[in-house]
Amino acid sequence: MERFIMNDLVAWKNRSDRKPLVLLGARQVGKTYILKEFGRREYENVAYINCDNNALVSDLFASDYNIKRILFTMSAITGVEILPGKTLIIMDEVQELKRGLASLKYFCEDAAEYHVAVAGSLLGLALHEGESFPVGKVNMLNMFPMTFGEFLLAQGRKQMADLLASGQWGIAGGLRTMYVQSLREYYLVGGMPEAVAKFVQTNDANAVREIQNDILAAYEKDISKHAPADQTVRISQVWNSIPSQLAKENRKFIYGVVKKGARAKDYELAIQWLLDAGLVYKVNRVNTLGVPLKIHEDIAAFKLFMLDCGLLGAMSQTPPAMLLLPSRDNTGKGDFTENFVCSQMKSISGLPVFYYSKDNSQLELDFVIQAGVGVYPVEVKAEENLQSKSLKTTLSANPQMRGLRFSMSDYRDEERLVNVPLYGVREFVVKLM
Repeated sequence: MERFIMNDLVAWKNRSDRKPLVLLGARQVGKTYILKEFGRREYENVAYINCDNNALVSDLFASDYNIKRILFTMSAITGVEILPGKTLIIMDEVQELKRGLASLKYFCEDAAEYHVAVAGSLLGLALHEGESFPVGKVNMLNMFPMTFGEFLLAQGRKQMADLLASGQWGIAGGLRTMYVQSLREYYLVGGMPEAVAKFVQTNDANAVREIQNDILAAYEKDISKHAPADQTVRISQVWNSIPSQLAKENRKFIYGVVKKGARAKDYELAIQWLLDAGLVYKVNRVNTLGVPLKIHEDIAAFKLFMLDCGLLGAMSQTPPAMLLLPSRDNTGKGDFTENFVCSQMKSISGLPVFYYSKDNSQLELDFVIQAGVGVYPVEVKAEENLQSKSLKTTLSANPQMRGLRFSMSDYRDEERLVNVPLYGVREFVVKLM
């Protein structure tokens, strides 16, 4: 499967100041596959080592960080001759290997000519637990579930993906029916590579849902196995409350939905664990629309979205037909649509994403993004209902701003308000950057 992150990996390889690479991302988003595929395409050979419960490497860094010895041992274990610039060394599940992360400092300082990449399903947790992280000695990339554009490529619809990437909205509008059909399929399938592959192979919604349930079960197992014992119940409570949180009209995270009488201090660590594991996206509120948005952030008010809209459908047990068909009353599916938009925008490196509301006011914007020196208020519509009272009020009060409305309606540039089809969210925002 083609993944856009491949371009970032090639850019990393060609950097004159290249350091060992840390690839972050949730379980089963395709990290191992993409590193192996990157190695196959760009190098003469690949030295792949799985560090999880592997006795052959358990003591690799136990005695010292002598790089010559380490490379000799890696070559013996993998049966691959490790050559500078010609071999990609991959250490998978590196967080399971004692002093594995710390070793990257010595690869950087003593063997910069060797190309080293590491990944792990819970690597994000290790980075925040004081695991001797080599600050300043690594390059980092984040990997996410497949975007809608990548989903189109997996379906064999490269021309449709290319049209969106090129911003040819007029031509794309002529294929609207096909784009909308694929988008509704993406709502159901999501971007987890195994689920996408199963859908492409079988076109069977039940088979896809079975894989999604297996992935959710694996996440629950990770929580029970890897989370601090005093936090496992709270983490599961927060995780399982997300569908209910998003079903509310304004999507704001309410601790009382998790448990009656719950308080922020009781669940802060649980939420951070889910963030570090890559399972959720946190979108904080801003109460002022000014650049930079970050300085106006209110960390006490936020929304939590799932990393993948397909998994959201499985967790909420939403019947596939509800996701594949339009809403008859021109409403509904707002939670899935907003989760979809959030996931597409979060996959864009360096894009600040917030939502906006004022205390003691009903005015609220689904999202606010910052691209360069511009602030863009965003309204999300599940279908073609284009009423956007909050967005229009905001634009009236801020004449220098340009608003974005994502909906199922066709592309229209109305000077200060641009309607972007939901199937083109990511590609449009990328061009703003």
